[in-house]
Amino acid sequence: MSRITLPLLTGLIGTAILVWLGTWQLQRLEWKQNILSQIESRIGGDPAPLPAIGNPEADRYQPVQLTGTIEPQELFVLVSQKRIGAGYLVISPFVTEDGRRILVDRGFIPVEDRSVARDGGAKDITGNLHWPDDRTSSTPENDITGNTWFARDIDAMSDALNTEPLLVIARNMSPADPGVTPLPVDTSGIPNDHLQYAITWFSLAVVWLVGTIALVWRLRQTKEG
Repeated sequence: MSRITLPLLTGLIGTAILVWLGTWQLQRLEWKQNILSQIESRIGGDPAPLPAIGNPEADRYQPVQLTGTIEPQELFVLVSQKRIGAGYLVISPFVTEDGRRILVDRGFIPVEDRSVARDGGAKDITGNLHWPDDRTSSTPENDITGNTWFARDIDAMSDALNTEPLLVIARNMSPADPGVTPLPVDTSGIPNDHLQYAITWFSLAVVWLVGTIALVWRLRQTKEG
């Protein structure tokens, strides 16, 4: 076996593996884009009645239209918005016209507006059912006593406000909620890094192939010399 055979085979096999990984990531990208398109289509679809019992898998992102009353209690979830800074999501109990008590995420307020009185009362709300996944390994525990939450933990919030464990993220509210900026559900928080991964694998394939060619060339030059 020539002394260049093993490096050449290693280089070609390594390049093939890296190209395959990049191609696989492109396939994953297409799959993820289809999923995101389906989610976006559902988010903007026709509203449906509240389910009797919410299912996080079947009912996530389901549009709903509610008529009822926002009660005065509020829970404050500490968040940060780009170009705005820190603030809170305001979560309140909502009593539907047929008597169900659920949670409504009314939207974002700046930190300094926490103590400002907000309009409750009768509202028509269009929004989406959601089960947010806010908590990570670095998320602090909620300060329930001080009413500062670091994640929208639906079960704990429903216990605190005596509601069903159902959360609607408001898209539109009538009459409007002055001082509160709705943050509707969208797909921006769903990771989709497959294109970056594909570029990384293809770039490594190029580097690996160029390195293999350079090594083989040097070995041939040494042999001929």
